[in-house]
Amino acid sequence: MKAIKDNKSYTVNTDEEAKTYVSRGYDIQDDNGEIKEYGLGKKISVDDYNTLKKENSKLKAENKKLKENIKSDTKE
Repeated sequence: MKAIKDNKSYTVNTDEEAKTYVSRGYDIQDDNGEIKEYGLGKKISVDDYNTLKKENSKLKAENKKLKENIKSDTKE
C-alpha cells in the first residue's frame, strides 16, 4: 500500500500505519493503484457539491419511478 498526499508518497506496511496516514490527510492506495481509503479533511467546491446534489435528486426520483413501475408490473 501507499500513502499519497500532494507530491508525497510513502510505503505503508500495516493497517495501523495506514490509519495514521489517513488521519493526517493522506489517501491510501492498494498495490493496484486504486484508492482504498481517503484522507481526512478533504474539501470539495460548492459548484461540485451543487452538481452532485442535483444529480442525486434526479437519480432518487428516477429510482422511485422505477420501483413504482416494478410494483405495478408484479400486481398484473
